[in-house]
Amino acid sequence: MNMHSPPQVKTIDTPTPKDHSFEPRDLRFGRDRAEKLKRYWLGGDPIATAFYNALSLTFPRGEAFFIESVRTFRDTTPPELQKEIRAFIQQEVIHSREHVALNRRAVEDGYDTTRIETRITESLEMTKDRPQIANLAATMILEHFTAIMAQQIIANPKHFENADTETANLWKWHALEEIEHKGVAYDTWLYATRDWSRWQRWKVKALMMLVITKVFWTNRSKDTLDLLAQDGIKGFRVKLRLAKFLLGRPGIARKIIVPWIKFFLPGFHPWNEDDRHLINLAESEFKAAVLDTAKAAKTATA
Repeated sequence: MNMHSPPQVKTIDTPTPKDHSFEPRDLRFGRDRAEKLKRYWLGGDPIATAFYNALSLTFPRGEAFFIESVRTFRDTTPPELQKEIRAFIQQEVIHSREHVALNRRAVEDGYDTTRIETRITESLEMTKDRPQIANLAATMILEHFTAIMAQQIIANPKHFENADTETANLWKWHALEEIEHKGVAYDTWLYATRDWSRWQRWKVKALMMLVITKVFWTNRSKDTLDLLAQDGIKGFRVKLRLAKFLLGRPGIARKIIVPWIKFFLPGFHPWNEDDRHLINLAESEFKAAVLDTAKAAKTATA
């Protein structure tokens, strides 16, 4: 027996495709914009614009939390998962950078985001004294949220219909990378809890999903209404319009109900649904949009 051989790291079997790999795309959006971003950049709709602006505000701090939660367990995971965690971290860092830039444009447009940022900070402050495994569970759940919303953003063009091209490209790029790494936090969770019973693992993740779902939609609604109120758009009818936007058409909250329910099924895993075709679809459309923009710029300067 070789006394100097490294300890063997256990592996786990998951539905993550064995041939699936991903790398970060270091892209920048809206930096060279000649004109100012329109206030209601999503089809002139203040409700839709406010919702996605509010969602964007969560990403810089939220993704820093995701990174730290997963990185805590990285060195104890199998080599292949370590590689995926490194790519996950790189992607999330770049996502944060681009959303910081998008958020800055909202502030420059006159929006006061301090109340929203305070709510986000207070939510994250609550995690400081929790066990690291609880923070990993929260990350795994929120990554499921981002992945199923990403599916909708790419599969249903109505979500960003008539949106500002550069801003829509940012969201589509973010969405395709969320799908790419949708199994990383979950696989890290499975490995970290490999000695738990299936019942214990399911109980923890199910209870946390219920709590996080309530907090997520409550705070995103408050944040959206906060931004709308700054434009003088407020009152009960505005709340109804927001509900219609989320649950009616295009209805991103309604559209993710079934994928949300699947999270509670025994044997759930994000890669039970292989939706890599959406990655290819988004990337092809994104490249086409970039090409069209470049042609337009060349024509304008000819």
